[in-house]
Amino acid sequence: MAPLNTMIANSAKRAAYVSAQAARIVWYTGHYAAGRRLMGPLTEPGEAPYAEEFLPLDRQRLKDSFRAAFRQDWKHIEAGRYRMPAELRRLPSLPGLIKQSRDYIRDSKKVARRKHARGHSEVLTRTNTEKYPRYYLQNFHYQSDGWLTAASAERYDMQVETLFTGAAGPMRRASLPLIGDALRGKDVASAALLDIGCGGGRYLQGVKENWPQLPVTALDLSPAYIGKARASLGRWSDMRYVEANAEATGLDSGAYDVVTAVYLFHELPPKVRRIVAAEIARLIKPGGALILTDTIQYGDEPGFDILLENFPRGFHEPYYDSYCRTALDGLFADAGLTPGGEVVSFLTKASVFHKPVS
Repeated sequence: MAPLNTMIANSAKRAAYVSAQAARIVWYTGHYAAGRRLMGPLTEPGEAPYAEEFLPLDRQRLKDSFRAAFRQDWKHIEAGRYRMPAELRRLPSLPGLIKQSRDYIRDSKKVARRKHARGHSEVLTRTNTEKYPRYYLQNFHYQSDGWLTAASAERYDMQVETLFTGAAGPMRRASLPLIGDALRGKDVASAALLDIGCGGGRYLQGVKENWPQLPVTALDLSPAYIGKARASLGRWSDMRYVEANAEATGLDSGAYDVVTAVYLFHELPPKVRRIVAAEIARLIKPGGALILTDTIQYGDEPGFDILLENFPRGFHEPYYDSYCRTALDGLFADAGLTPGGEVVSFLTKASVFHKPVS
């Protein structure tokens, strides 16, 4: 039996986790409700509300799966698979929360107008087409400025957490034990991890909190999001920031023990996915691993398929449906990687693909 002081400490830690997560769920659910009122129905008048190929949404299963994501998150923390994240250990700044809330509501009104006007190409300009691929120059999710401004980078995490009513953190963290597995037996300080499509660095905060000595390269095509990542991760050493296209990174072959990609592949056109998969395979060391964290796909949770089908209707996601139908094992097998298992956390799936030693 564990010593009494250990049991008390664990109980206090669990209480802190539960209270912090409860507060976050209330906060983000409130903003989700406000945003939904502004956005209106997911489908336009006259548009079919769902595809007949799918079963109705299993709402009870959805609630159970939401709760299970937090139970799994806590179990991993309790078992020492990863640390309690900083966002749960520290009280947020009240002025910061107020500013964040006002910005979210203000921008949600713009998003609603853009959605109803089908305005998903505002960032497509002659100057931008000289710098970025055409598929990249869209207002994904109808978000203001696409991926191209500091304001977009600043509000992105709030938008994601609100979309998932506070579950984005637990969903992303479900892949952290897979990183631990990939690094097992290695000298962490001599290993290397690359995060492709790092965004503002939120995921990498969790990586560096748990493996502070791990050299990490953060790569993104957006200079604004790289700037946000640099600011978010500035307290850690052994960080490198690369502004590059995932299709052709310019990085050395076989340089990384672990490559991660979080919510990237569903944003890519099918042909580009294959190119990026091949580039990732080139970058991984023999014996290394890709850890892909992205949306669940059709069939992973049959009661949720209708939710996946409706998502790109309400949020401009032109490549989402094709991703949900993609056979990931085949996609990465064509690039020379072998499947190594997967875990599901609510609406997210983390999959492992290994690069054979020979």
